[in-house]
Amino acid sequence: MSSSLGFASLIPVILFLAVAIGMSVLIRQRALTSAKGKSFVEEYYIGNRSLGGFVLAMTTVATYGSVSSFVGGPGQAWVIGWGWVYMAVVQVTALFLLYGILGRKLALIGRRLGAVTLIDVIRKRYGSDVLAILSAAIIIVFFATTMIAQFVGGAKLFESVTGYSYTTGLVIFGIAVILFTTIGGFRGVAWTDALCGIVMLLGLAVLAGGILDASGGWNACMDTIASNHPEMLEPLSAGSMPVGLYFTQWLLVGVFTFCLPQSAVRCIGAKDTRALNRAMIIGTVVIGFMMILATSMGVLSAGVLKGDLASYGGSVDNIIPTAIVQSLPPWLAGVAIIGPIAASISTVSSLLIASSSAIIKDLYIAHCEHYGRPTKERFVVSGGQAITLVIGALVFVLSLTPPSVIWKINMFAFGGLETAFAWVLVMGLFWRRATKAGALASMGGGVFAYCLCMAMGWKLFGLHQITIGISVALILMIVVSLLTKPESDATLRDFFPARR
Repeated sequence: MSSSLGFASLIPVILFLAVAIGMSVLIRQRALTSAKGKSFVEEYYIGNRSLGGFVLAMTTVATYGSVSSFVGGPGQAWVIGWGWVYMAVVQVTALFLLYGILGRKLALIGRRLGAVTLIDVIRKRYGSDVLAILSAAIIIVFFATTMIAQFVGGAKLFESVTGYSYTTGLVIFGIAVILFTTIGGFRGVAWTDALCGIVMLLGLAVLAGGILDASGGWNACMDTIASNHPEMLEPLSAGSMPVGLYFTQWLLVGVFTFCLPQSAVRCIGAKDTRALNRAMIIGTVVIGFMMILATSMGVLSAGVLKGDLASYGGSVDNIIPTAIVQSLPPWLAGVAIIGPIAASISTVSSLLIASSSAIIKDLYIAHCEHYGRPTKERFVVSGGQAITLVIGALVFVLSLTPPSVIWKINMFAFGGLETAFAWVLVMGLFWRRATKAGALASMGGGVFAYCLCMAMGWKLFGLHQITIGISVALILMIVVSLLTKPESDATLRDFFPARR
């Protein structure tokens, strides 16, 4: 079989992108009609708080499920075996923790404050413009890192399966995602994310059928793995999946994902408490099924791809694209790659809209309000869309020279965002004694420690650097908060009930 499948595999992808753009245009037109007289900022960045349970669940699932979940992660499972799948199981907790811990209180406070972004909530809770600016800067930097990984992953997959160049894939993918994000705003992103989530499930089902058929069925596939790589059947994979790696990956892709800004902001966009409850149930089921199936496909690919890693370009990112090419006919391969491409698109679109809101809402509008200057509505409208476009274009340019090992890049950004926002959010919402100084120390000190340890390769007991970053952030939050003056009752009024 040829190394790529050509134009036939391209048709389903083009149709999907066309539908996504068309949906964004339609939703944008309907939103403009229904939002007459309402705030552009609330509509464009939070969809006028109108997301129902199903859309809320699927947009969060789609945002959480990035290209590394469908390409890099399963590729690593091809190397390690079922141990990587057992590690991935923890991702079933992501939406349960998000909507179970933060959801209700964040949604209520968001409505009470008229908050449009997560930084709005942080600014009001701690009464600090410096903390808000630091939060915006961290979001933009780590979101850009994540978006580059998504652009690269989508384009590499496109190149591997269709045979067209990496640059061609990047152009098609980049133009489509930037267009429908710029046009649709938050509401458009949410609905196209829901579409992406459904398509992800379809793509996984098609790939599962192709791999099992090409390997001769489940029993034949498992026999092949047992014969060639028996260690892949062990939970610890003969030392390739140590207990320490389980622990840190569970923290990185499971426990602390509830505080990722791109996910947490969706709580503010919920229609009501019922929508949050439904999203928690639907999202937990869908994300559990999706992540476990995706990583399982990586293991089962070992029943089809029997060479060593060097045979497939020396990168785990090539495993799933190669499995698609070797196990599916062209048109079905096109359907299969829509799943990971949809994952890339949904993640990028959510990060683009959040990055734009960080600049327009959290920096420009907040600056005007602080100094008592009127905001220019025309600039807010045109500037918000223009900044979305510019950020997308900048990430596109940076993606022209692709980095290697996508999942590691994605995990670095996850760790940075979790370190920055975990305790600032949790302590801010549930610990009255948390102070502005504590939050600044936690966010700034934690991210600095995390990035320094990543850059220097320093680890504690062989554990991933997230353990250092998150621990430093927690210690600084508690110690500095206890050593500084408590926040005033006026600052805390909207977050905690009055003392009796």
